[in-house]
Amino acid sequence: MKPDLPQGLLNEHEVSKICAIQVATLRKWRTLRRGPRFLKIGALVRYRPDDISAWIDRQAAVTCDEVGVAR
Repeated sequence: MKPDLPQGLLNEHEVSKICAIQVATLRKWRTLRRGPRFLKIGALVRYRPDDISAWIDRQAAVTCDEVGVAR
């Protein structure tokens, strides 16, 4: 189920609520080039709702059956 994302650009506090993670985690991920894609507009950090949704979709776990691992 995809979250019902608002329209327009999101700030890090909105993204942290949507993804149920701490703002500090988002900040750390940005420095490590992990996490969802973001935009820098001057000193502002913003996220596109479509990028958040795509990032969430990419986080799906792969089961052992899907990768062919013997049990």
